[in-house]
Amino acid sequence: MTPDDRLLDAPLVPVSCRRCAAEVLVRKSSWEQTSIQWNAAARAACINLDDPRDTCPALRSAIQEAALTGAVTVVDPEKDA
Repeated sequence: MTPDDRLLDAPLVPVSCRRCAAEVLVRKSSWEQTSIQWNAAARAACINLDDPRDTCPALRSAIQEAALTGAVTVVDPEKDA
């Protein structure tokens, strides 16, 4: 089996929420899959993070916009096939 090196080209990048300014690190492996790395400061700042397994809707919107504008690289396995 060959290792999957696609994510090496997509490092975690900072994205800030427009509502509370919480800054997280984000990587998009595809349009459907997003990895979010929270830190203590971001968790404390987020006013909409009720469930730690969920994502704040305002932050989700900021991540989507960052992906659409190219600020966050989307590794699309369909293009690599």
